[in-house]
Amino acid sequence: MNKLVECVPNFSEGRDQAVIDAITAEIPKVTGATLLDVDPGEATNRTVVTLVGSPEAAAEAAFRVIKKAAELIDMRKHSGAHARHGATDVCPFVPVSGVTVEECVELAHALGKRVGEELGIPIYMYESAATRPERQSLQDVRVGEYEALEEKLKQPQWAPDYGPAEFNATAGATNIGVRPFLIAYNINLNSRHARLAKDIGLTIREKGRVKRDENNKKVRGEDGKFVRAPGFPHCKATGWFIEEYGCAQVTMNLTDFTVTPIHTVFDKVEQCAHKLGVRVTGSEVVGLIPLQALLDAGRHYLQKQGASTGVSESELVWTAVRSLGFAEVAPFDPEDKIIEYRVAKQARLASMTVKDFVDELASDSPAPGGGSVAALAGSMGAGLGSMVAALTHGKRGYKAHNALMEQVGVEAQKHKAALLEALDRDTEAFDAMMAAFRLAKKTDEQKAARDAAITEASKGATLVPLGVLEAIPAVLKLLGEVVDKGNQNSLSDGAVGAQMARAGAYGAYYNVAINLEGIDDEPWCAEIQVRAGKALREVDALAGGIEAKMMQKWPA
Repeated sequence: MNKLVECVPNFSEGRDQAVIDAITAEIPKVTGATLLDVDPGEATNRTVVTLVGSPEAAAEAAFRVIKKAAELIDMRKHSGAHARHGATDVCPFVPVSGVTVEECVELAHALGKRVGEELGIPIYMYESAATRPERQSLQDVRVGEYEALEEKLKQPQWAPDYGPAEFNATAGATNIGVRPFLIAYNINLNSRHARLAKDIGLTIREKGRVKRDENNKKVRGEDGKFVRAPGFPHCKATGWFIEEYGCAQVTMNLTDFTVTPIHTVFDKVEQCAHKLGVRVTGSEVVGLIPLQALLDAGRHYLQKQGASTGVSESELVWTAVRSLGFAEVAPFDPEDKIIEYRVAKQARLASMTVKDFVDELASDSPAPGGGSVAALAGSMGAGLGSMVAALTHGKRGYKAHNALMEQVGVEAQKHKAALLEALDRDTEAFDAMMAAFRLAKKTDEQKAARDAAITEASKGATLVPLGVLEAIPAVLKLLGEVVDKGNQNSLSDGAVGAQMARAGAYGAYYNVAINLEGIDDEPWCAEIQVRAGKALREVDALAGGIEAKMMQKWPA
């Protein structure tokens, strides 16, 4: 899974479009960073910007916009309805996929140090990145706002985490933090009565609702305080009526969907609605949603159906969208609403039709070539393994193997996706190597730089097929399970999968071997050769075992 981080810097300018444009123009200059949204507010005189990218790209883009904001915004002239500390008021990082909160904290601190040292802006770290408990809350850190900053910086307890303990009159201070992804989520009811939606909101919100006794009186504890029945953690909820949709909604912010998933809340709201005599008719996501939230929901509803979750990513997303009724009040296009899909690089080869891919393969272009075909063969082997697992799961006579087939299907889908991704990465690696060969070589310095670039590109072009080769043994182990315990009516499919996986492994090995011949780094090449040889021997043993079993059953 590619690493993806969201960054949401807030700037103390919401009225001058030229300034806003100049700041946000810095983001597309960073390779791997994507500008998703710009939301200016005139009354608040503040603009919220949303960008995503790899951790490195997100941090670089964040630094550039903070720098540009410090150049263009003068806090001495700023006023607005929103609390603020500086030109770039806050800059939180949000893990989206393949990245942990801890990794984002490291990223935030590296950015804070760089901004403090290079731009001379006092930096305060907050929320998960806070250096001390009293600085976790942004509200506490920003107390007194910009106007109190000069005096606060004179006090030892308000020394910044990074940067000078000196008042920067024009830029103020910047607060850098880390928080989970926030999902703005609304659940629709077949009612116009907001009070019903608010009643459900009381039940599901983190604070919960006050307990009542059999006489409907509020219950107090020994300390005299009302006793509450808590709701879901990281859930802030209420209810309202939306005239545009003509229905009441339970509206909420889920501030950590990994703790309180959308499907868990949806199911609970359905239960509460039933008790109140109303029905849930669907739901909507406001803004973007991480892919993982939908994959988790898709698996949840498939499990409730007694179906295998070892299905494709697209099937999991479809199941989630249908089960949660995302399209009831507004269109839900996964390509537009799922954050990873919004920024995904188009997989040129993997998205082709079979005919177009084979036509491209048969052209006089050297790429795609054998490396891409090897990855495709491995992916097809994994796909067949997942298919047989799905055809076994829940079938009469095989229910004893349901748990195993579930595991095989899920793992096979992961390998299928990774190997399919290598289809394009192999061609991209080849293109990078050709680009290195085209570098200038007129001077000794240019020749040295070109040679170094060729070596690095050649290593990259070697590591892609090596990754394919080293993934195949795991695929063959899964295929061995479906051949042994899977639906015997699909035995030939499992056997074909093993042959495809084996072909993919050998194809990958040949690509590793030919690339090693052009790399002038003997220790590195020796290490790669050892790894490749070990993986190929394992492939032979596993595929050979499956083939022997097939030939014993169906001798030629």
